Amino acid sequence: MIRKFTTAGITALSAAVLAFPALAQTASEAAPAAATTMDKGDTAFMMIATVLVLFMILPGLALFYGGLMRAKNMLSVLMQCTMITAVVVVVWTLYGYSFAFGGGTSPFWGGLGKLFLSGVTMESEAATFTEGVVIPEYVFIVFQMTFAAITPALIVGAFAERVRFRAVIAFVVLWVTFVYFPVAHMVWDGSGLLFNLGALDFAGGTVVHINAGVAGLVGAILVGKRTGYGKDMMAPHSMTLTMVGASMLWVGWFGFNAGSNLEANAGAALAMINTFTATAGAIIAWSVVESLVKGKASMLGAASGMVTGLVAVTPAAGSIGPVGAIVLGAIAAAVCFFFVDVVKNKFGYDDSADVFGVHGIGGIIGALGTGVFTAPGLGGTGGEDFSIASQVFIQGEAVLVTIVWCGVISFILYKVVDAIFGLRPSVEDERQGLDLTSHGEAAYHS
Repeated sequence: MIRKFTTAGITALSAAVLAFPALAQTASEAAPAAATTMDKGDTAFMMIATVLVLFMILPGLALFYGGLMRAKNMLSVLMQCTMITAVVVVVWTLYGYSFAFGGGTSPFWGGLGKLFLSGVTMESEAATFTEGVVIPEYVFIVFQMTFAAITPALIVGAFAERVRFRAVIAFVVLWVTFVYFPVAHMVWDGSGLLFNLGALDFAGGTVVHINAGVAGLVGAILVGKRTGYGKDMMAPHSMTLTMVGASMLWVGWFGFNAGSNLEANAGAALAMINTFTATAGAIIAWSVVESLVKGKASMLGAASGMVTGLVAVTPAAGSIGPVGAIVLGAIAAAVCFFFVDVVKNKFGYDDSADVFGVHGIGGIIGALGTGVFTAPGLGGTGGEDFSIASQVFIQGEAVLVTIVWCGVISFILYKVVDAIFGLRPSVEDERQGLDLTSHGEAAYHS
């Protein structure tokens, strides 16, 4: 893999190599080239990575969030994650893939060229980072599909226990259409705005985590606090399930990060080891900080540190070194702990599962940290003329654009959904629990 950085930014070639695999253009969209090679090992690797990302959502994220909620809302979270996954799979197939990677020249969206997967066949190919090496386009499409599905599922943790089911699903359809698909195009497609600025996002720091974190914060504020927040006991009903879910997320994240290399080679191995080391550094750092501040290290803190490390290393996994990943994870854990423990309480917003504090802030730290730890002097893969200041500035531009785009449009979409369906259930339904009032079921029976 070529990794050449300049002080003025990343050249188009090096950016295409360093950025997320979605930057690869399909063979049908590219100019005629020499004969291509499809390696069965790469194809099998990507199929496994894709299934691992699905495993992150169902059951990983669903159990992680479900365990953090009260028992009376457990099934509502499981149902939301399940339905979001199904709905986004369909939307992605119908028009999402085209909107993100349809071959258009707009810096903001991919166009209509791939609507209903038009033109995609068993013979269609998608390029990898090695010239002439390809994978089936169907594999590329379905890998991208899992990223599109998990991002809105992350959002629901911010307003869990107090939003109507149909409002959640309506919001998700609108949100992926007007926020996720355009941002994915801007960051990962060759004609995208942020791609051409030279922004580095190997596996989704801006597209997935900052996007989800900002949308979650806006939703938590607009929906309002849970009934009884600050008065009633709202502790997680099952830290056991939360730990199980967090562990599934860590396992699945290897598909998320290593799979973003598109090939089973040393680049995937680098992303893999960084997914180990950054996460370990974050778990240790969160637990140490929590011990110093509160006197004890909790399982909730360790699980939060685990997810924080995974979030922070996502944009950097393919371009920083393993030791730099440890430091990046530790820094992210300390900053995210501050936001979860201090900032949230100071401003009084009710982010049920700390989506903004972990994914939003962790994504920002990871995106900016990518510009620092990619430096060769810090163990990264940047060239000799790599400039930390220049790259951090570019990363900051990408972060700012993502925050503004997502924040403004998410606000509008919440208002639209609220006007049509109403975001909140009645106080009586909320007190009884969304499991029974929304789905007619109970997670547990006495």
